[in-house]
Amino acid sequence: MREESLGDRRLSALRSIALAGLIAGIGWATAAAGPSPRPWADNQLSPDRRAQLALRAMTPAEKRRLVFGYYGAPKPGTSYRPPSGARMGEAGYVPGIPRLGIPPQWISDGGLGVATQRVSTDAYRERTALPSGLATAATWNPSLAERGGAMIGAEAHASGFNVLLGPGADLIRDSRGGRSFEYASEDPLLTGVIAGAEIRGIQSQHVIAVLKHFAFNDQETGRTAYDVRIPHAAARESDLLGFEIAMEQGHPGALMCAYNRVQGHYACENRWLLRQVLDRDFGYRGYVMSDWGAVHSTVRAALAGLDQESAAIYDREPYYGAALRKALHDGRLPGAVLDTMAERILRSMFATGVVDHPVAAGARLDFDADRAVAETDEQQGIVLLKNTASVLPFPRTLQRIAVIGGHADRGVLSGGGSSTVFPVGDNAVPGLGPSGWFGPQVYLPSAPLGALMGQTPQARFRYASGRNLGHAVAIAHWANRVIVFATQWATESEDASLTLRHGQDRLIAAVAAANPKTVIVLETGGPVLMPWLDRVAGVLEAWYPGSGGATAIAGVVFGSVDPSGHLPVTFPASVADLPFRTLPGAGLPPNQAFVIDYAHEGAAVGYRWYRRRRLEPLFPFGYGLSYTHFDYGGLSAQLVHGALVVQFTVRNTGLRPGAAVAQVYVEPEEGGSDTPRRLAGWRKLALRPGESRTVSVRVDPRLLARIDRRGRRWVRAAGAYRLWLGDSSAHLVQSVSVDLPAWQHSVRWPIAYRTPVPSLARRTH
Repeated sequence: MREESLGDRRLSALRSIALAGLIAGIGWATAAAGPSPRPWADNQLSPDRRAQLALRAMTPAEKRRLVFGYYGAPKPGTSYRPPSGARMGEAGYVPGIPRLGIPPQWISDGGLGVATQRVSTDAYRERTALPSGLATAATWNPSLAERGGAMIGAEAHASGFNVLLGPGADLIRDSRGGRSFEYASEDPLLTGVIAGAEIRGIQSQHVIAVLKHFAFNDQETGRTAYDVRIPHAAARESDLLGFEIAMEQGHPGALMCAYNRVQGHYACENRWLLRQVLDRDFGYRGYVMSDWGAVHSTVRAALAGLDQESAAIYDREPYYGAALRKALHDGRLPGAVLDTMAERILRSMFATGVVDHPVAAGARLDFDADRAVAETDEQQGIVLLKNTASVLPFPRTLQRIAVIGGHADRGVLSGGGSSTVFPVGDNAVPGLGPSGWFGPQVYLPSAPLGALMGQTPQARFRYASGRNLGHAVAIAHWANRVIVFATQWATESEDASLTLRHGQDRLIAAVAAANPKTVIVLETGGPVLMPWLDRVAGVLEAWYPGSGGATAIAGVVFGSVDPSGHLPVTFPASVADLPFRTLPGAGLPPNQAFVIDYAHEGAAVGYRWYRRRRLEPLFPFGYGLSYTHFDYGGLSAQLVHGALVVQFTVRNTGLRPGAAVAQVYVEPEEGGSDTPRRLAGWRKLALRPGESRTVSVRVDPRLLARIDRRGRRWVRAAGAYRLWLGDSSAHLVQSVSVDLPAWQHSVRWPIAYRTPVPSLARRTH
């Protein structure tokens, strides 16, 4: 009863705030019924100037309204209902200021699609799902990431949303991370370039992209309780560098701070993260919003740099409601701080076009065109991991093909939690659970079995669910080729296992024993162990394939599409090879605080950890096979106007067209194990048989530098640096040494590093 009473009091407080704001808004609207010039409406002015002008016209109550967010859907287990202006299924809602022409902020979960929340079992929006973040990063193609961002941004805008919560840019420090499928990679350069491109795409549709989760939200176990400890220099050279590059390339309107603590302080009230790193070092111009339930204070959070409390019903109390008003009244929080908070929000709304291009809820969507965007993304994101005796692509003359497991007769798997996109045509495999929040498992109605049958109409197909081992083995004996679809569902709120569940390893081993021409298609949220690897002929990593996934998979299997994906994350050979054999905090009560110490790996994340420890992974970062072959050579490097430029040639020596991902790595000649080589750049090149291209890559100087002890400068020591060229972090075919002078640069001014990508025009429907 005591808990219910406390919850009722919180709800009552929130409703009082909402009612007061509504009444005040009606009064202001009435007072402003006559002509009222709005100089901030002039879109020829800079976003900064427009925000300043609008701020001057606002009352204190209106400023407070901008910094306080409501949950946009009914909260499970409570009687909470969102304010009347909220839209069905949205993740958050911030009322607008009608008298000033400032629209509400209608907020949707996103990153992989318009992921609206369920209002009831049959009330949700059907939208297009991109492949997982790892799949998009596996394309190594920023233009595809930008197109995908534009697609989901356009769907958000047409659905009535002007803020989209995504993409994520946390590095994958542990392969078991439950949200790894939402993120991009274990490398800061690849992460930053891909996330930055997606941000550009989203915001091209006049929708604010929210980069998340800042910072070190690297595991789900104890995510609200753990405290990350990492040396400042190592933090800046790894996870924070990924965010920095994403911000430079995408200029996100908003950033979401994380649940966890960093160096003893919650991320959403962490002055080092928000004031020093974000504001001072990165020069960030947008606003900071909290994750849902990540706020723990009023004055401390505001002074640290938190501009907006999101969905206050998830916090212990509405810290930016009555408590903020009282702190301002008492003088514990200067009014100038509130002005800065409101101005940053306004600036992003003007800069992204949210004010000038109002959303149009109910606008027509071209789902076929949007599905094609997702399909192209998946085509280039599928990674061919093994292809013994060229078992792939399948010849179209095959007569008997067995398809086993993974609900391949119904659809393709997607990830769970707040990124869940409910697809057009409903969940293809309903009832798999979990029934509560972070569920259910959703299969997108894109059936691989049907898509495979469409590639070769003359072949006979047999399907087995895999639940009956004897039946699966029998059709494997019957077939000329076998495809086993193996799945591993991952979701927000819990970390994953590297072992395939539900006896799938046993199924694969039995089927491979019955037919050596067995190919495995993995639909997983990240790396998995493969105890059967030496017994199967082929392996495709399809990740979570998105709304057009089945067609993309079938195209790769039959060779109408050449596989060109390369791994954005290392596949470990054993859990023992990970930095932590057991996830920190495993077995502890949910809210018990604990420390995750990243000092032992520092900035050497993923493939750099493996190289430092001389560990052999199952599959290395950057790895991916093709149906054709490429030669890499002609490597040279020189300083051009102070910038290191690397040049090389790639030639398609095979008989098929394909796309190479030429990767450049760098390390100091005298660096030793303390500075293992790291990705310095790449180019993805589509080449016809016999075609060669010579290209260049400009190396970001930060990738050759370290942060000094005081954390104020990037410093590169003078000396010899070795550059490597190849098609993965472990397969480097040529190297060259270059002598570089000493170099320093203040961390206060970001260095522009941009992969040339054509900007996208706004899509219309």
